[in-house]
Amino acid sequence: MSAAAAQSLRQVAIAHPVEPGKVVAIGFLGAWERWDDPNRSVRKVALGLRSQGIESESFANHRLGTAKKAVIAALDRNGNKRIDPDEAKSARVVIYGQSMGGAATLKLARFLESQKVPVLLTVQVDSFGLRDSVVPRNVKVAANYYQNHLFTVRGQKKIRAADPTRTQILGNFEFDYPLWKVHTWPESWPRRIFGGAHARMEADPLLWAKVEQLILQAAQSAEVPK
Repeated sequence: MSAAAAQSLRQVAIAHPVEPGKVVAIGFLGAWERWDDPNRSVRKVALGLRSQGIESESFANHRLGTAKKAVIAALDRNGNKRIDPDEAKSARVVIYGQSMGGAATLKLARFLESQKVPVLLTVQVDSFGLRDSVVPRNVKVAANYYQNHLFTVRGQKKIRAADPTRTQILGNFEFDYPLWKVHTWPESWPRRIFGGAHARMEADPLLWAKVEQLILQAAQSAEVPK
């Protein structure tokens, strides 16, 4: 069984009704990385947010269906298995992802748009996949981080808003990872040798500290509905 196929809804920490106004943060890992791998930065951020009182969970990017079911469970307070208008109105959702998880981030945002659910923030890190450049109009704020090195997977250079009057693009921020610069980040030797700048970006603690801070700022600015 693949790492992506191993995740089930009963393993998801957010698969329960959350209080109105409570922020729900969803992170997508890249490639075929295991959803609960403690060495991966998306997972580290999810656990860090959880320790600060935010309802958060990480998902394999190929388990988008599980993520959809989980967010419905999180927002469905009356137990009718769907997101009603009042539940959508009070939703406070943040989505972030790396590599193919960046593309999954926008896929989930589009699903929530179809459910009339607003998204406080999306963050894409070296996003790789189809239709990962246009941020849907239900997203309030979006940020994009990428690297542009040769001989590695290169992330989406530019994201744009489907509706600039509704979505603020914080920026498309390029990071540089020179091959001559030695670091001590916790990577396996295959990732270190063959992963290139794409793998280095996934492991960069300074970058992921920025991502976590963006999410915390979005959570702090979210108004609890009266």
